[in-house]
Amino acid sequence: TQVTFSLINRSTKIRLADLIDEGELREQLDHVRSLSLRRGESTWLRGNTFYGKRQMFSPDFMEWFENLRLPPYHLEKRDGQYELTFEGKWPEVMLWEIPALAVLMELRSRAVLATMGKFELQVLYARAMARLWEKIERLRAVPGLRIADFGTRRRHSFLWQDWCVQAMIEGLGTSDRGGAFIGTSNCRIAMSRDIEAIGTNAHELPMVYAALADSDEALRQAPYRVLADWHEEHDGNLRIILPDTYGSAGFLKHAPDWLAKWTGMRIDSGDPVKGAETAINWWRERGEDPREKLLIFSDGLDVDTIIDLHARFQGRVKVSFGWGTLLTNDFRGLVPGDGLAPFSLVCKAVRADGRPTVKLSDNPNKAMGPADQVARYRRVFEVGDQRALAVEV
Repeated sequence: TQVTFSLINRSTKIRLADLIDEGELREQLDHVRSLSLRRGESTWLRGNTFYGKRQMFSPDFMEWFENLRLPPYHLEKRDGQYELTFEGKWPEVMLWEIPALAVLMELRSRAVLATMGKFELQVLYARAMARLWEKIERLRAVPGLRIADFGTRRRHSFLWQDWCVQAMIEGLGTSDRGGAFIGTSNCRIAMSRDIEAIGTNAHELPMVYAALADSDEALRQAPYRVLADWHEEHDGNLRIILPDTYGSAGFLKHAPDWLAKWTGMRIDSGDPVKGAETAINWWRERGEDPREKLLIFSDGLDVDTIIDLHARFQGRVKVSFGWGTLLTNDFRGLVPGDGLAPFSLVCKAVRADGRPTVKLSDNPNKAMGPADQVARYRRVFEVGDQRALAVEV
C-alpha cells in the first residue's frame, strides 16, 4: 500500500515558515534520512523484554528494520507554513511521523532561544525545571498512580525530554521498584535510562484500512478488521482499543464481542470523563468486570486533569496516563510573547493508494479529510452531535 503522510499545523497562528530557516530544516530532514539502527540499538530491540515478552520482534522484521532508510520528503513554503509530505510504502513512510514532528518542534525552540542571552537562558530553564518538579511533587502525593511519558512528538527538544524523564524517574520512582513512572514512548531514552518502552497503536491503522474499503459496509467493518489483524500479532497490554477514530459511541455499539476481552482502552479525544464512563458501561454490558480493565488517558493532559481523573476512576477501573506535550514542552508564559508555548502540530496519513483518509474523533475540532468524505464517514459510522473542544496541544 502506497501512503502519503502530511504535516498539519492546527495552530495556524504559529507561522512555522517564518520562524524556521528552510535550509536548516532540510539539513535536519536529510540527516534523518541518513540514519539507521546502530548495532547496540538493534541488539536492544532483538534481545530485550517488551510487555513481558522476550524477542517480541521477529528476525525477518529486524533484518528489514536494520536495513531501512526513510523515503524522500517533499517540502514547500506556503502562506507562512511548511507543506511537508512523505509518500511511499506504508511500513516505511509511517516512520517519518515522529522524527519530522520532533525536528520541527525543536527547530522552533532553537529559533526562539537564539534571540536570548546567556543569563536569560539560564533563568528560563531554571523556571521550566522548577515548574516540572512542582508538578512531580503534586503527582507524588497520588496513591496508586501509573503514568508514562508520551511526549516525544511535540517536545521542546531531545535533551529536555531526556531531562524530564530523568526527573520523573527520580521524583516518582519506576514501576519495577514500586514507583508510579511506568516508562516512555521514546525507545532511545528507554534504552539509555534502562526503563520500559511503552505505547499503544495509533489512529493511522483504521484510517488507512478505511480509505482502502470499497463499499460502505467494508468501511463500517474496517476499524474492526484492523484490530482483528492486530489481535493476531499482539497480546497482553498491547491489546488496547483506540475507539475514537470514527467516534467512540458508534465504534463500541457495533464492536464484536471478542474486543471486550482486550486488556483496555485509550481515551484520546472528547470529554475524558464521558469517554471513561462509556467504556465502563460497555464492559459491563458485555459481561466484563471493569475493575479488571485498563483505561489509558492521553489527550492534552496536565497535572490537574490527571489528579481529577485518577480520583474519579481509581477503584472502578485500572487507570493509567500517557502524559505528553505538557510534560516535555511546558514553557508557557516563560518568554516574552509566549513564543515557546506548545501548539498542536501533527503528521497524519492523508492518502492511501490515492484515496483520501478521514479521521472524525470524539472532538469535531480534530476531524480531518475532504468535506464530502467526512460527511460520508459520519453517516456510515452513525456519528451524532459532538461537543467541540479547544485543541491546545
